[in-house]
Amino acid sequence: MRRPDFARTPTFYSVLAVACALALCTLVLFGLVYKQTTTYVISKYDALLAEELQIFASNTPDQLLQEINDRLLKDPQHIKIAGLFGADGSRIAGNLDLLPPGLAPDVPTNAVVIRLDGGERKAQNVRVAAHALPNGRNLVIGRQIDEITEIAKVVMRALALGLLPAFILTIFIAMFLSKRIFVRVTELNRKIQHVVTSDLHERLPTSGRGDTFDQIAVSVNQMLGDIESLVREIAAVGDNIAHDLRTPLTRVRVRLERGRAHATTLEELRTVVDQALGGLDQSLAIITALLRIAEIEHNRRLDGFSQVPLGPLVREIEDLYEPIAEDKGVALRVNSADETTVHGDRDLLFEAVANLVDNAIKFTPAGGHVDLTLLRREGGTVVQVRDTGPGISEIERESVTKRFYRSDKSRRTEGLGLGLSLVAAIVKLHGFQFAITAGPGCTVEIIFPQVH
Repeated sequence: MRRPDFARTPTFYSVLAVACALALCTLVLFGLVYKQTTTYVISKYDALLAEELQIFASNTPDQLLQEINDRLLKDPQHIKIAGLFGADGSRIAGNLDLLPPGLAPDVPTNAVVIRLDGGERKAQNVRVAAHALPNGRNLVIGRQIDEITEIAKVVMRALALGLLPAFILTIFIAMFLSKRIFVRVTELNRKIQHVVTSDLHERLPTSGRGDTFDQIAVSVNQMLGDIESLVREIAAVGDNIAHDLRTPLTRVRVRLERGRAHATTLEELRTVVDQALGGLDQSLAIITALLRIAEIEHNRRLDGFSQVPLGPLVREIEDLYEPIAEDKGVALRVNSADETTVHGDRDLLFEAVANLVDNAIKFTPAGGHVDLTLLRREGGTVVQVRDTGPGISEIERESVTKRFYRSDKSRRTEGLGLGLSLVAAIVKLHGFQFAITAGPGCTVEIIFPQVH
């Protein structure tokens, strides 16, 4: 017969294991109680027997016989044992048929004896002690130990009446808890399967009790939200890639077709090939930039973090872009007096600041200037890039950091629309701040908060 599903859950087995452990502990406890009780009772018996032996042994032979008779006459419950035996083991007085074998002098021990009551012979479990008298006779006294057997019965009865119902109750509790948890788990699994096979908008239900399942559901729902956002982002990136690659790839294809159809000389064919290679290089640059942003956004560079002095970094960028600015007729002015050190990836920070400077020079007309400044403000250090170009409007400030976005003012300028996206990803990875000020000209800042 197949057991119900809830009876095969880890919860059921766990509760059952706890019940068995409790039962075992209870058995051990009752065993200890029984052991301690019997030990206490026997010690009392032994002390009483030793005292009686001394009293009996101190009497004369005639008084001893009288004491034995009195002991037995005053025993209506037939629990006491007494006997006097000769040196040859023959019975002289008492209710013992035979001298028990193997008795050590004055040492109480358990024995099975034949008791004589009105001519009847009856076996009885007793605790007895023997004492050798000066005249060679042996005195034996004792008492039955059926009370100890009764104690064992009482303990077993209490154990049965207490432990068995408790164990049965534990089984029912295990079944109840297992079924309850099984229902919740089944519901969660059903919802998860539904999410996997149909819609990422679905969320796991919560009971509102704040229990473990609610905590798991909240965590899974957060994960589903992140997955949904990532899927949407991947879809958007894929759409953007497809949209931005379609034009250069189509242009490459058209040029190659025209070259194949109309090129009459080797030089014309080389020109067509060069143009096609330029289009392919642009497509590869788009893909490389996207992979670079994805790598940064997924925090794959955290292991390379170290202390980065910003002053030398800014001056290195000045050396790199000063000839480019001169060729365009733009003045690049740099102020890097502050020697602040930040924790980050130097290559990535260099790339971010270099992108800002490159954009500023690219969009600043001849005769303008670009200022690269490293300055300190209350709460942190700022790398500021200010130019005299067309600037970025208030409306476009949020959009310019999105992938492939290109302002109307930059449509005629060569680029991929990924530079500021890359800068934003690097800044976010480091936990810094990124600010763009709208207006005539453009001011872009990377803010490094002061670490306390």
